[in-house]
Amino acid sequence: MRWLLCLLLCAAFVISGCASESKASSDGRVHISYWEKWTGFEGEAMRAVVDEFNRSQDKIFVHLLTVSQVDQKMLLATAGGNPPDVAGLWSFNTHVYADKGAIMPLDDFMKEAGIKREDYLPAYWNLSFYRGKTWALPTTPASVALHWNKDHFREVGLDPERPPRTIEELDAFAEKLTKRDENGKIIRMGFMPSEPGWWNWGWGYFFGGTLYDGKGRITANSPENIRAFRWVQSYAKKYNVKDLQVFQSGFGNFSSPQNAFLAGKVSMELQGVWMHNFIDKYAPHLNWGAAPFPHPADRPDLANSTPVDIDTLVIPTGAKHPREAFEFIKFVQSQRGMELLCLGQRKHTPLARVSPQFLQNHPHPYLKVFIDLAKSPNTFSTPKIGIWREYQDEMNNAFSNIWLCKMTPEEALGLVQARMQKKLDRELRQKRRRRL
Repeated sequence: MRWLLCLLLCAAFVISGCASESKASSDGRVHISYWEKWTGFEGEAMRAVVDEFNRSQDKIFVHLLTVSQVDQKMLLATAGGNPPDVAGLWSFNTHVYADKGAIMPLDDFMKEAGIKREDYLPAYWNLSFYRGKTWALPTTPASVALHWNKDHFREVGLDPERPPRTIEELDAFAEKLTKRDENGKIIRMGFMPSEPGWWNWGWGYFFGGTLYDGKGRITANSPENIRAFRWVQSYAKKYNVKDLQVFQSGFGNFSSPQNAFLAGKVSMELQGVWMHNFIDKYAPHLNWGAAPFPHPADRPDLANSTPVDIDTLVIPTGAKHPREAFEFIKFVQSQRGMELLCLGQRKHTPLARVSPQFLQNHPHPYLKVFIDLAKSPNTFSTPKIGIWREYQDEMNNAFSNIWLCKMTPEEALGLVQARMQKKLDRELRQKRRRRL
């Protein structure tokens, strides 16, 4: 029934798109459909770009439609032979949809348009490149940094303008910043590896680990990953698992004034470039800073490590107007289009060139931190394997077992290694059969 409902929804979208196209076809333009996931101010930022493109020429008209679960619905629509002309996805979809034959490579269009990999920051370009081809082009990017509460630092005698630079300093600062009431109940944590819990899979990278060697081998239980998750577990042991559970149960929704960092319950937190939007909305008087997340003292080569990600634009296989679709994508990739979008969403851009006006007009006080992190040689992202979502679930389970001290890091990561290696072996065998 769920599949039937999705198919019916896709049919409704297609019918709606076709209706608007036929209704407006008398203007002599080619009308293309664009499905995007964004709502709120993010959606309005892209709508401004679409409007600017539609005003800029008289040959193509883009119809922007906000679609929830856009990746699933695009896949169903493509399988049914009625995809949109353009779809806004995430970088983790790119290689999966390329393997499924659901999206078109863009290299020929890019060559004709003069778009080159050198036009982008390498970390973001690489997320769209797979099996020697370019399958998507970026929209808004993100890198991630340590955010800290300067007032909390000042309160405990720490320099509010000097964040921790090593993991060891982070631990020492966290201990100073943590507060308990007269009954021993935690009322503030200096830092928690479990908050916000979005990069549970990624802690090993900050210690020099990886999750996949790119050649067919899962690396979940590497020495570097085990070291990272021993560090994670050290917080649970030091501050007591049950005390931490009680404390964390009082956290409110991320997108609210009760967010743990915004409410002052956590003094330091790993967060992305988007965090400024929520601070500005829900805690405008918060005195905060952002800096690269610390590295182990014995691994200075790992300074400026950060996960990176991008939203993307793709052309689904079977799109009715692929050339016109790429004309719109090309406009978004221009400095004019990209800066309009990224300024509207208050992020940095994935382009190598940035105008002085963009930097001058941008409201994010620490934008340069996130730009510099995106340029770091120590950026990392999720592995380009079809089983990533299952792998991520396994890593989340392992994190939970480690955080709750139900397993040692060796045990938890060993289980992930064994399970995911079998699944990866199966995936690679299936790929080889398809190519024969």
